[in-house]
Amino acid sequence: MNSPLLAATDQTSVSRDRLILGVYTAAIFTSALLLFSVQPLFTKMVLPRLGGSPAVWSVAMVFFQSLLLGGYAYAHFLMQIRNRAIPVAIHLVLLVIALLTLPLSIALGWGEPPASGYAFWLLGLFAVSIGLPFFALAANNPLLQAWFVRTGHPNGPDPYFLYASSNIGSFLALLSYPVLLEPMFSLRTQNLIWTGGYGLLILLIAGCGALLLRSPVFVTTVAGVHEIDAPAPSWALRARWIFLAAVPSGLLIAVTAHISTDIAAAPLLWVLPLSLYLLTWVLVFQSRPLLPHKWMLMAQPVAIAVVIVLLAIGGEQNLLLTLGGNLLCFFIIAMACHGELARARPAATYLTGYYVALSFGGMVGGLFAGLIAPFTFSWIAEYPILIALAVLCRPPNEERFANWTRLYWPLLAIVAVALIVPSYTGGKMFTWLDDNRVSVIKVVGIVIMILAVLAKASRPKLLAIVVLALVLIRAYPSDDGRVETVRSFFGVHKIVVTPNGQYHVLMHGTTIHGAEKFLNDDGTPVTGRPEPISYYHKDGGIGQAITAIRERKGGPIRVAVIGLGSGSLTCASQPGEDWKFFEIDQSMVDTARDPKYFTYIKNCEPDLKPVIGDARLTFAKEPDGVYDMIIVDAYSSDAIPIHLATEEAMEIYKEKLAPHGAVVMHVSNRHLELASVVVGIADANDMKSWVFSEDSGRDNEYIFSTNVVISAREEADVGKLASKEQWTLTEAEDNQRVWTDDYSNVLGAVWRRLRDGDN
Repeated sequence: MNSPLLAATDQTSVSRDRLILGVYTAAIFTSALLLFSVQPLFTKMVLPRLGGSPAVWSVAMVFFQSLLLGGYAYAHFLMQIRNRAIPVAIHLVLLVIALLTLPLSIALGWGEPPASGYAFWLLGLFAVSIGLPFFALAANNPLLQAWFVRTGHPNGPDPYFLYASSNIGSFLALLSYPVLLEPMFSLRTQNLIWTGGYGLLILLIAGCGALLLRSPVFVTTVAGVHEIDAPAPSWALRARWIFLAAVPSGLLIAVTAHISTDIAAAPLLWVLPLSLYLLTWVLVFQSRPLLPHKWMLMAQPVAIAVVIVLLAIGGEQNLLLTLGGNLLCFFIIAMACHGELARARPAATYLTGYYVALSFGGMVGGLFAGLIAPFTFSWIAEYPILIALAVLCRPPNEERFANWTRLYWPLLAIVAVALIVPSYTGGKMFTWLDDNRVSVIKVVGIVIMILAVLAKASRPKLLAIVVLALVLIRAYPSDDGRVETVRSFFGVHKIVVTPNGQYHVLMHGTTIHGAEKFLNDDGTPVTGRPEPISYYHKDGGIGQAITAIRERKGGPIRVAVIGLGSGSLTCASQPGEDWKFFEIDQSMVDTARDPKYFTYIKNCEPDLKPVIGDARLTFAKEPDGVYDMIIVDAYSSDAIPIHLATEEAMEIYKEKLAPHGAVVMHVSNRHLELASVVVGIADANDMKSWVFSEDSGRDNEYIFSTNVVISAREEADVGKLASKEQWTLTEAEDNQRVWTDDYSNVLGAVWRRLRDGDN
């Protein structure tokens, strides 16, 4: 029979264990919450420095993954110290020093980017601005888990459940940012909340350290006795850890760039892939996974096949297809990779080394997709490359139908030669394939699924078919006609020559940025001064606005254009007028100048010298009160960069306007409703706005419908537009918060587009 003293001791031990578990779980959860909420928060602060480019987020991810490796290595080093008090003291001092650098801000001297080398400049900006607090946060997860093991808690031998708790905090932080934090709070308020959370975390970690130091030394030793004889992971296993971590990490950046290029460079679209990425870590490290690993392995080939089909057919006209399809497939592929990592986790003795390998793999994948690929490829090749490498993340297995091996490779070689070679030799007998390339890709995708799921194909065979399908996409692109690509920090530009050579079309992602007609309908070359088409035709919103301002003034006008594109608007000028262009991307200027692509600049403004740099920085330096018209047409794929559509941005435009000038903002968009945003920022600056929205019905001539907002101080400033039926005087909506440099709500813009449709 147990004595009362023994029962009391047991009760005390249970209470102590509960306290340890509660404090450690709270600390790890809070740390993860701060670690991943700071990423969209600070990156949004940096965006205006570089035109809202999606590449800003890619480089930010490289920085965060690299510093995560540094934090994990630091934690691994600290836990080699036998004295328990020293690691606790060192880490608390580091956290307090980092607290003194808060609240977050862009470091002095880093306000304006250089003319080139944006990626490395960004890495430096992140390092000097938030490097120390992020480094301290990055170390918490493995460090606190290692401390937890040494407290002698009954769950200490298998502390990986705390990793799931960490990722739950990360997941909630990212998911809440676009849904709650961004729509509800300004950047300044978010920053203060984050700083307060950092202070709370220091108290929690101090509590964790105190509980560790109060644990009897012999308990700490006993907790690891049964693991001392556990064999150390082999170098081959460590290499597999790194590879399994690198592929989904690289895919995270590639998928994010893929979807944000086609929609908008905004935290909403950054955090969705990253949230799913973190959710996979939560799910695979559960003691009883909600989604069994074998299910994910069966679904992975299907997901790969679907990605191949999406790459072949596009889907940019459908937000749910572009966003949902790619994200769902990414989730399944990441689940399969991370599930393999969870299966291969070592004993708790090697916990910190395991996390170092995971973070190193994450950094390698991030470096490839975020820095190496953009400088190596002229198109977004990293996405299909990583999709192919994902096949190698599958566990080795025996084929169900092994006797087909002798015929497999010869048949595949014949198919590859028959499908690929004719595309480069101009073989006429394969015109059917050329006309039905998308269907061919679909069939190949289905074959992948059949071979992997039914026949349990080995990794080499599955990899070969995936590579063949991806090569087919490149050999037989979904774009009609000839395609050339130009890649820079700001994205991939495609110059598409239509099959008959009649039009040259400039595309960024899936968005047309300009077009020029080179041949008449009868096949003869177009001569003389090129006529602006696409969104810039004289009958469209921008063309009508230019004509109205010119007539209102009764003479030559002075115009500032933010965004060059193909140079279409250079041919909207008239003799004696002063037009000045502002463009952030030098490769865009080079493309527009090249007469083999477009001749607008050559024929209309051969001496054009655009101002290079982000327009919020360069245009602000222009003299006040000089421009009769300011045209804001700076697309980041399918959206005006957010920092060019804020109350502060409109204030700058207004200051630069002549006494009776007007601001024209091009807001045509498939996924975001931006007209009401512009009306709101104009109203905040005491300006009236008229909205133009009309379907041209001439898409086959590359003359598109446009959505344009013109804003001016008085009705008379917009001339005849005020009385035209196509232009509607629009009041700001009372229930819609004005966008500022401190606040924007992309989710609201997406919702309004979905709610209103094309109306």
